[in-house]
Amino acid sequence: MAKPSFPPYNVGDLGVGVKREAPAAARNVGPIGDVLADWLPPSGMVLEIASGTGEHALAFARRFPNLQWQPSDPDPEARASIAAWASDGPDNLLPPVLLDTRASQWPIIRAESILCINMVHISPWESGLGLLDGAKILLGPGTSLILYGPWIEEGLKPAPSNVAFDENLRSRDPRWGLRKVEEFAVEAALRGFVLADRRPMPSNNLMLRFVRQDS
Repeated sequence: MAKPSFPPYNVGDLGVGVKREAPAAARNVGPIGDVLADWLPPSGMVLEIASGTGEHALAFARRFPNLQWQPSDPDPEARASIAAWASDGPDNLLPPVLLDTRASQWPIIRAESILCINMVHISPWESGLGLLDGAKILLGPGTSLILYGPWIEEGLKPAPSNVAFDENLRSRDPRWGLRKVEEFAVEAALRGFVLADRRPMPSNNLMLRFVRQDS
C-alpha cells in the first residue's frame, strides 16, 4: 500500500514556537494561487475557513492585494500561528477569527468568496455540511465557495496514495475520511450551490468551485 502524500496533522504537531510551518502548505501554495487567480473576484472579502498555520493566508493576501483576506480557525494554536505570520503581512490581511463551521452563527456576516483548504476530509461530515450552511448565508448569487483537497469521484479509481490517506484518516478518527465529490455536490445543491468548476491539482488533489445560484 502506498503511503499518504501528506499525512494528516494538527497545528500543534508542527514543532514548537508560535509560528508553525506545514510542508504541504509550501508545496501547494503556488498551484492553488494560480487557480484562485482565475476564480476569485477582483475585489471584496475572501473568508478563508480552517486557515491552519496561516502560511496560505499570508501568501494569498500578498498575491491578491485588492482583496480583503479574512483567515479563521477553531484551534487557538492555529490562530496564534496565523497572527504570527500576519504580523509581517500587508494591510489587507485581517486578524484571524474563531470560526467553527458547525456553529449556528459565524463571526463574519458577508463575503464575496469563501476558500476552504484541506478541511472537509480532516473533520466530521457535519463540519462540511456546516460549511455549506454558512456559505449559503454569507454568499450572494454568483459568488463562489472554493475547496481544495483530496476527493473521491464516482467512476474514477482513486490513487493509491489517496486510498492510504483515507485509511490513515479513519484510523485516527472514524468520523474523518475522503469525501465523494458527488455526495458533497448533492448537499451543496440543496443549499443553492452548483458545482461549476473542477481542476486537477498536484499530488492527486482537486480544486472545486461551487457557485451560489439566485435565491
